[in-house]
Amino acid sequence: MSKVVLDVSMSLDGFTAGPNVRADEPMGDGGERLHEWMAGEGPDASVRDEVNAMVGATVIGRHTFDLGLRPWGGTPWPGVPSFVVTHRTREDLLGDNGGTFAFDGLEAAVRRAKEAAGDKDVLVLGADVAGQLLASGLLDEVYLHLSPVVLGQGTAVFAGHLGELVPQGEPVAGTATHLRYRVGRLPREGRTENR
Repeated sequence: MSKVVLDVSMSLDGFTAGPNVRADEPMGDGGERLHEWMAGEGPDASVRDEVNAMVGATVIGRHTFDLGLRPWGGTPWPGVPSFVVTHRTREDLLGDNGGTFAFDGLEAAVRRAKEAAGDKDVLVLGADVAGQLLASGLLDEVYLHLSPVVLGQGTAVFAGHLGELVPQGEPVAGTATHLRYRVGRLPREGRTENR
C-alpha cells in the first residue's frame, strides 16, 4: 500500500522556502539554494533518483500549486496525477507537464492520491498541507534534505503542529544531509491545530 511522504529540502535554520514567496520567486528570496543538492552527483544523485522513482501521485497545497503551475507545469514530476487540497474546487486541469490535477478536500485528496499511486508513494508538496496532514494523522513518512544554507526567515514546515518523527535508516551525507523519518502517532489530545 502506498505511503504519504513529505519530501522536503530545509535550511539549517528550519525553513523550506525563503522570505517573500511570490509568483516571480516561488521559493522565496534565496529559497532555490535549498535545492542545489539536486544537481549534485554521488550520494545526492542516488537520493534524488530514489525519490523520483517512488512518486506515484502527489498531494499539493493550493498555494503551492498556484505558484508551481508556471515553472513546473504543476509539479516537478511530468505526467504524475496530483490532488490539490483546497476549499476552492474547480474542474480537473491537465497541466503543461502532462499531469492531471484534481481539486478536493484533505481526506478525499489523500484517498484519491493513494488509489492513483498504485504500488508507489504519494509525495506531499507544500508546508501548509504538510502541517494539516501531520495534524490529521495522514502523514506516514518525512524525507528531509538538510541543505547547508541559513535563510534567516521564510516558511517553516509543520509550524504550529506537534508530531513525533522516528529516525529510519542511516543519514546519507552529500551536498545536503538526507534523513528519513517515520511519523509516530500522537494520541488525538496530543495533536495541536495551527493557531
